[in-house]
Amino acid sequence: MKNINYIWFFLGCFGSIFGQVDLLSKEDAVSEVLEQNFGIVIAKNNVVISENNAGLLNSGYLPSLTGNAGASYNIEDQTVGFQDGRISDITDAETTRYNASLNLNYTLFDGLGRYYDYKRLKENYNLSQLEARETIETTLLQLFSVYYEVARLTENVTVLEETFQNTKKRLLRAGYAFEYGQINKLEVLNAEVDIVTDSINLMNARQQLRNTKRDLNVVVNHKDLERNFEVDTIVAFSSPMVLEEFVQGSDTNNVRLLQANSNKRINEFSYKASKAVFLPSLGLTGSYGWNEGNFPSTSFASSNTTTGFSAGLNLTWSLFDGGRGITNVKNAKIQVQNTDLVKRQLISEVQRDIANAEGNYSNLLAIYRLQEQNVATAQNNFERSNEQYKVGQISSVELRQAQINLLNAQTNKNFAKYETKLAELELLQLTGQLLNVKF
Repeated sequence: MKNINYIWFFLGCFGSIFGQVDLLSKEDAVSEVLEQNFGIVIAKNNVVISENNAGLLNSGYLPSLTGNAGASYNIEDQTVGFQDGRISDITDAETTRYNASLNLNYTLFDGLGRYYDYKRLKENYNLSQLEARETIETTLLQLFSVYYEVARLTENVTVLEETFQNTKKRLLRAGYAFEYGQINKLEVLNAEVDIVTDSINLMNARQQLRNTKRDLNVVVNHKDLERNFEVDTIVAFSSPMVLEEFVQGSDTNNVRLLQANSNKRINEFSYKASKAVFLPSLGLTGSYGWNEGNFPSTSFASSNTTTGFSAGLNLTWSLFDGGRGITNVKNAKIQVQNTDLVKRQLISEVQRDIANAEGNYSNLLAIYRLQEQNVATAQNNFERSNEQYKVGQISSVELRQAQINLLNAQTNKNFAKYETKLAELELLQLTGQLLNVKF
């Protein structure tokens, strides 16, 4: 009994870690992961980059304005011959020149390449939003797979604690009965073996629960890895009619299909932009400049200063570029065809995935309902066995079997409950509704 007392003391101290702590609700966990998860933060930053790329400043529709300025200084010895035969030698003749200008360039027409490039950038922005949404959905599934694992282990710990307490009562009762000569020592030894087994199971479950809580803190990127918390173990399943509506609308809401549509539009814009090589481009140029020069006496003028505006139109038409433009157009057209084929293949895959997910969810839900009934049966069986054991109608081995059956039924029910909920979330993700429901 000395070892048994040590086990009770150790479990009491070990279990104190699981005292009163704050509740981490599903909504709080979602809020934390949306704000702090590294993958989601990176995805949001990529959306901002795409938004910047799709802005007017990157569209090519604005003119370019450059400023130029310069100065030069020359000193040299000059020998100049005049028409009347005179020769003049000048030592250290200085020449200085200064200039400054503003130059404007604007493309009026480039064969519509700029127009379709701008639409492509806009569609890239839409695609980045869909990619961020996919990252969020994937991360939420990862979050809830860990969150519900914490919930499952929490309920398992409760079940194991109840099992341990029942075995503890049985051991005390067996000890008293042995002292009064009502039973033999074997009953006490059996109870001691069982309580050691139950204590080990409970210790392992508590350790696994602590480890899984750390996993959840990593997923939400919480600064305190050792943060302790409780989770919500209540699970509500969606209405079958609502799920059926979601399945019917999956072709317009599934994020992978939406990405395929976006990729197809991007390639179509690229194809149209590539055909700009067949059309001319028209550009406008303008400048305002100032020039000043100071010259030695050998020049016809000692100084010269000019200021003024200039403007012009430039028409450029590449009649033949060696065939590169034609090749690019042909390849862009094939790429459009490829994205259409990818989309058609993806439609079949998504339909298959949804059908599988719907079937898995229905099957798991039916198993969970059966497990609930099994727990009620096992609970009734254990209570009856316990009463029969008290009056000596069954042995401790038979009582232990009833206890193990109840333990297995309860843990199996917990497993089925959270597996079913995860299957529902996967179905919601495939139908494109994961971000539109309450968890």
